Amino acid sequence: MTEPWNPTATGVLRLPSGRLVRGRGLRRPRPTDSPAPTYGVYLLGKQPPQLPWETRWLRWPDFRLPADRAEAHAVLTDAWHRSLTERVEFACAGGRGRTGTALACLAVLDGVPSGEAVGYVRAHYDRHAVETPWQRRYVERFGPVSRAARPEA
Repeated sequence: MTEPWNPTATGVLRLPSGRLVRGRGLRRPRPTDSPAPTYGVYLLGKQPPQLPWETRWLRWPDFRLPADRAEAHAVLTDAWHRSLTERVEFACAGGRGRTGTALACLAVLDGVPSGEAVGYVRAHYDRHAVETPWQRRYVERFGPVSRAARPEA
């Protein structure tokens, strides 16, 4: 098991279960108040640069939704499982819209009702998290068996 995130470090969100994940914006330097992640999920329109830890790129254009919702559900679910024993980081360019949406989906996986997940992330991560109405709807439809992952959603 990897040493967990420091719960008071920059960008760290404590989920109701006690799992810790970090969100950040790639336009800013990596926080120096905690170690590097062991696994990172990068929510970008184009492939991120190589990093010295294991990464997963989820194609997700700025201010939009994931290009492949079924893949997004699988990646977010995998990252939530990994967060039990690893330092998992989520990042987009600014660290608010796409990152906040992903963190809100993790909160849903962790037991927060989908209608309350955006508020949870805004209260515990960044008050500007989840920037667009369609990102909010995506979170509201997200769940362990996600309607957002189905093609008709």
